[in-house]
Amino acid sequence: MPKPPTTVLITGSGPTGLTLAIDLARRGIGVRIIDKSPQFPRSSRAKGPNPRSLEVLEDLGVVDEVLAAGSAPLPMRKYRGGVVIADADPYAATRPTPDAPYDRPWLIAQWRLEEILRARLAEYGVRVELGAELVGLAQGDDSVTATLAGGREIEAGYVVGCDGAHSAVRKLLGVPFEGKTDEEQTMVCGDVEAEGPDRGIWHQWFDEDGGVMLCPIPGTRSGWWFQAAPETDTAGRPVPPSLESFQRLFAKHSGLPGGHLSRATLLSTYRVNERMADRYRVGRVFLAGDAAHVHSIAGGLGMNTGIQDAYNLGWKLARVATGRAAPQLLDTYEEERLPIAAHTLDITAERLRATLEAIKEPGGGLDSAVTPQTYGLGNGYRWSSLAPAGGTARLRAGDRAPDAPCRDTATGAPRRLFEAFAGPHFTLLGFGAGTAQTLREATAAHGDELRAYAVDPADGTGGGAPHGLADDDGRARSAYCVGPDEDVLVLIRPDNHVGLIAAAGDRPAVGEYLKGAALERA
Repeated sequence: MPKPPTTVLITGSGPTGLTLAIDLARRGIGVRIIDKSPQFPRSSRAKGPNPRSLEVLEDLGVVDEVLAAGSAPLPMRKYRGGVVIADADPYAATRPTPDAPYDRPWLIAQWRLEEILRARLAEYGVRVELGAELVGLAQGDDSVTATLAGGREIEAGYVVGCDGAHSAVRKLLGVPFEGKTDEEQTMVCGDVEAEGPDRGIWHQWFDEDGGVMLCPIPGTRSGWWFQAAPETDTAGRPVPPSLESFQRLFAKHSGLPGGHLSRATLLSTYRVNERMADRYRVGRVFLAGDAAHVHSIAGGLGMNTGIQDAYNLGWKLARVATGRAAPQLLDTYEEERLPIAAHTLDITAERLRATLEAIKEPGGGLDSAVTPQTYGLGNGYRWSSLAPAGGTARLRAGDRAPDAPCRDTATGAPRRLFEAFAGPHFTLLGFGAGTAQTLREATAAHGDELRAYAVDPADGTGGGAPHGLADDDGRARSAYCVGPDEDVLVLIRPDNHVGLIAAAGDRPAVGEYLKGAALERA
């Protein structure tokens, strides 16, 4: 059977590329995803999604599997001279709230997360094509021709480079990747087998002349992430990672036998890089994830920023590709995400400095890298051209849309706002009976492209909208800062950011926003 036309070609099958592929496939977009690797990696690498990425994964329908496959972050045990100095749990005081159901990141090996995402993508009939190395790009007026090693060509409407820090797409486009590499901040890493240390702890041995970190990999019996300041040779150069070097480092800093470690694999040397592309779009070709930005691992924001890039780009590409929006909508991807990358570079650089200072003293550790800024929940796009003026006391257009527990007025069953948002549609919330007419008009005008919900309808019937949500405890009104007697309209974008907040009487505002933001044909 011939393959369907390729609307979007994605290069790179890490979490960024897979997130984008799923988001496009569920919208019925013809997507192909290729990777130059001959086989799927088993690297543990990034340690898991942060709270905002967990919200994205919930929308994509995989969060339950991700939570089951991983674990909550582990307490951190800090040592000095092999002696326990302190234990710390940076998430001990955090709790889920009605508007933010995920209060902490989740510990899961990257290879396992990718397995889950690939399985979800396969449900849409799309599979990663391995051994496909991109070597050329040629753009036309209506398409892009991608040339692979060996001469094979793929023609697509758009190409997205999710192919990492050494991105072939970025290099072929000639996009600068400005920044710096700190050769002094070097770390050797790998996956090891280990026996002896408590698997309920993230162990961190920090001494004045170096350190070793050992974190158990969820879902394995004896697998651990190993990270350490490298040994140096007689010339002061870092010694390449190896099992023997890891064993010596482990014995030196932990005081335990080096033989506790075995089977070191997926070895790498990490240097702190802080770089960012100066643009995310060249015609019909886009950059996302590490192809667009790299930064310190402090705070664990690398993979998460990529996942959230993809979530921002997916709905926009789909709307333009299907003729529901003008191509200018795609300009808002760079407009919104490039400032987030710059902000992330600042956060991670500051968190790295804080951590390096902390570990100089006994009891300091990686908990210094954790702040609410690393959760991703505060990232929004208030500056965007898709964020018109207006808002409530605490919420503005462009902000992340909060969750809240409600009740379905038709069935009486519990229903969260995130469940109402889930899927590729826009969502219109109408707080108060005065929004009923706008909800009816919007539903009639936009059909399945938009779902309208009357929130806390007085008559319990949904206020004339197809769907009604009873806000029995006032959690939804509280999350959206809507007073008990206010009638307010809130339009939620497909990526679960607030698109518009308007008074109930401003019915034209909803239609005008939707026309500009992709529901009506350009």
